[in-house]
Amino acid sequence: MTDSKTKLINYRLKRSRDTYEDSLILRERERWNSCVNRLYYSAFYAVSALLLDSDLHPTTHTGSKSNFSEYFIKSGKIDKKFGKIYSQLFTWRQKGDYADLFDFDMEKVNPYFEPVKN
Repeated sequence: MTDSKTKLINYRLKRSRDTYEDSLILRERERWNSCVNRLYYSAFYAVSALLLDSDLHPTTHTGSKSNFSEYFIKSGKIDKKFGKIYSQLFTWRQKGDYADLFDFDMEKVNPYFEPVKN
């Protein structure tokens, strides 16, 4: 693995951790739509690092989701529950960011913190 690839993987993993910490701050303030956004991006950065480590280079969020599913979930390398969580956050992030008159709540969002952290 090249030094620049290793640096990029580490950068994405750090972004994942930092973004997860942001989601915790937003949870304290009960900003649930923003929490979903940060939880999704935390997972997205981790998935991006994993894909890069496997020499996969999707150019879209949908491509990342598809590659993650194909190469890690369907192959059994990663538990299916994480694929479901990632897919749900992908959908929710779009809904929370772009849908009018839609708000998440603590009951829906709280169960996603621990799996994203892992």
